[in-house]
Amino acid sequence: MSSHLECARDFRSFVRALKEDNDLVEIDEECDPNLEVGAVIRKAVESDGQAPLFNKLKGQNENGLWRILGAPCSLRADSKQKFGRLARHVGLQPDAHIKTIMDRMQAAKAATPIPPQIVQTGPCKELRLTADQIDLNALPAPLLHQADGGKYLQTYGMNVVQSPDGKWVNWSVNRGMVHDGNHITQLLSKSGSIWQIFQMWRKEGKDMPWALVFGAPPAAILAASMPLPDGMSEVDYVGSLTGSPVQVVKCETNDIFVPANSEIVFEGYCSITETVPEGPFGEMHGYLFPGAVDRPSFKVDLITYRENAIMPVCCSGRLTDETQSLGAPVVVAEISSQLKPYDLPITDIWCPLESQATWLALRVDTDKLRALKTTPKEFCRKMGDIVFQTTAARPFHRILLVGEDINVYDFRDILWAFCTRCRPGLDEHPFDDVPGYPLVPFMSQGGGNPLVGGKVVSDCLFPVEYTTGKDWEVADFKNSFPPEIQAKVLDNWELYGYKS
Repeated sequence: MSSHLECARDFRSFVRALKEDNDLVEIDEECDPNLEVGAVIRKAVESDGQAPLFNKLKGQNENGLWRILGAPCSLRADSKQKFGRLARHVGLQPDAHIKTIMDRMQAAKAATPIPPQIVQTGPCKELRLTADQIDLNALPAPLLHQADGGKYLQTYGMNVVQSPDGKWVNWSVNRGMVHDGNHITQLLSKSGSIWQIFQMWRKEGKDMPWALVFGAPPAAILAASMPLPDGMSEVDYVGSLTGSPVQVVKCETNDIFVPANSEIVFEGYCSITETVPEGPFGEMHGYLFPGAVDRPSFKVDLITYRENAIMPVCCSGRLTDETQSLGAPVVVAEISSQLKPYDLPITDIWCPLESQATWLALRVDTDKLRALKTTPKEFCRKMGDIVFQTTAARPFHRILLVGEDINVYDFRDILWAFCTRCRPGLDEHPFDDVPGYPLVPFMSQGGGNPLVGGKVVSDCLFPVEYTTGKDWEVADFKNSFPPEIQAKVLDNWELYGYKS
């Protein structure tokens, strides 16, 4: 049986753990990466179904390059293990609560960094394709949505780059599309570290050495998705998170080091001059808008891989896939860390996934709030000024302030508070001068500047919560009946004729 920490350290152990959890469907019938694979993944994620493992794909080579694991970090149907796949990424039991998972992410940042261990070889070196053997169009790169601009093989892989002086190594996740037989192109956010390192190489006048790792240790892909503080190394962070150094091995065509137990590694260079069209793509907010944009071109010079290698794939779109179920928790954990120095009266922070990862719900300790002797307007302005200026909060466009009686991890609670306690206009405080997030459709497709503003603090606290405290009773099963009546009804539920 796979140990919890081993699942975080090794992708193949993670896949075995999914099988042990009864959270894996192995598909041995040949499937076509041209839309069929994407359709199966989307059906699975939209129903919180088991993760599909496609063992036989049209286009595989004789060594099994590659199989596909879909929905590697999507949700489970079992409410007690809703975030079970994410829990496996951080080395916890699959029934861990989302707050416990995020607390573990934060604790690893405060722990002593554990540097990587360099090894001479590893499973990712078992087999190889040289430059003259590589044809990305022939291998089973998936077309995930019918209107995508091309085959998106990079949806859950990890880019590895380093600064020209070798002092800054960055891991990141960016969507990437096949351009031709040995080139891909990726969307590089100008606020991301990989873009900053790309600019360093451009200043040097040299193409940027690069590796793209598929089937990296699950903890590594999580770290690559996190907006870690400047100066914090992802590989050291993963060591702290898993309690042991990440074993890394040097690439063969450049000086990049990658996790030795990875499934597949692309080695090559990113051109500082050549761009090629990228997009469109069915993105995390559930839309695909027409049009392509010129992006940097990445040349693949060598592919090394394990026998029967597995490529993880996220087929993004409407709820719920990795762009929400992984993306939201890692960012919320970082926001929580960035807010700690301000000593705010906030007990819990969560991003309701139903908002397509655009809302942040902040649970307020109203006793401490009243001690501040502030006004709703002052408090909302303060919260927006602090949260919206944090780098981690860039993707979020609405902050909802709620009281202690609201469970921020339950969207029904958040929506109830928003719909009944926040008066449109009066209790909403817009922020038009803070950094925006252009991937949000109302930013990129609306009439305003896609890079600035479009954010709001929605005050879902009644005015009395700022002054004298709660003066209402909730009308529901939990609050409208004495405990003995509730217990009697629950004990007799099946006797009444209901199913448990």
